[in-house]
Amino acid sequence: MSSSFLAAVPMLHVDDAVEAISFYCDQMGLEEIFRFQPAEESANPCYLGVRKGNLVLHLSSFSGDGVSGGVAVFFLDDLRAYCKEIADRGVDLGDGIVEQSWGNLECYIRDPFGNQLRLTQVLS
Repeated sequence: MSSSFLAAVPMLHVDDAVEAISFYCDQMGLEEIFRFQPAEESANPCYLGVRKGNLVLHLSSFSGDGVSGGVAVFFLDDLRAYCKEIADRGVDLGDGIVEQSWGNLECYIRDPFGNQLRLTQVLS
């Protein structure tokens, strides 16, 4: 009997949970779905999950959970509308939306910790 994969969830390292919540929830519009914080009096270290629609992302400020500078690709059905929404909340869209030769609209942004978020809409 073989096992079936159920899902893959990207996990990005963040330096500060409070700043991560501000960026991912307040600016990017994701919803916090869980938080593990061993010391209630301290915001860090922290492991938390955020979600928007079918997208789930894990963020960790634990020292053993990777290093900042990772990449996560988010697939959207209306990239232009979402980019306008987050730009209105203060997110820097970098070089803006690019129509790629392979048929995607893409926008590359960085979180405050150096992780790259590739927002992608497949056009063809």
